[in-house]
Amino acid sequence: MDRARALKLKRLIDVVGSATGLVMLSPVLAAAAASVLATMGRPIFFCHDRPGLGGKAFKMCKLRTMRAARDGEVWFRTDEQRVTPVGRFLRWTSIDELPELWLVLKGDMSLVGSRPLLTEYLSRYTPEQARRHEMKPGITGWAVVHGRQTISFSKRLELDVWYVDNFSLWLDAKILALTVLDVFRSRGVITGQNVDDVDDLGLAPRGDASQPEGTNGAS
Repeated sequence: MDRARALKLKRLIDVVGSATGLVMLSPVLAAAAASVLATMGRPIFFCHDRPGLGGKAFKMCKLRTMRAARDGEVWFRTDEQRVTPVGRFLRWTSIDELPELWLVLKGDMSLVGSRPLLTEYLSRYTPEQARRHEMKPGITGWAVVHGRQTISFSKRLELDVWYVDNFSLWLDAKILALTVLDVFRSRGVITGQNVDDVDDLGLAPRGDASQPEGTNGAS
């Protein structure tokens, strides 16, 4: 099958898969949202601009898992201190990612692709690394099933570009199957992480930055 036709079928699979997932998992999403509201208050969702296809920014939303950064806390380096007990559970089970199914249905994301990192990293990528944006970002991806948050940025970007060059529907099916196994085993999940632990490329800003909730840039 040629790549153009495979990409059209990939979009069809995204629409059917995300719509089915939203319907089937809506009770889980509702319960999780209620737990966030009860323990952390509003906002329930953490929304943040991330680079999508071609590096064009879109609004990515997940369930909120952390309290707001306090004075003196750098938002992308204090996950471990700010993640709440409920947030830790949502991350451990990957339930915090469920709102991204709507973004797949909408067309901003795909079920499988490169995990969207921060827009601040765009200017720091090499031309080869920037090729990860030649396809839509995904809820899961080739890098996710090869270590998720435990691998370095250099390895993650290498795997992302490999996926772009080797995309096929069979590869997507393999990644989705491996992702389900990883979720059940909680493999590669770090509920609180300092971005410096994986940023071997120096992508993260060196100074403080003000953000609504915070992220280590390695979600």
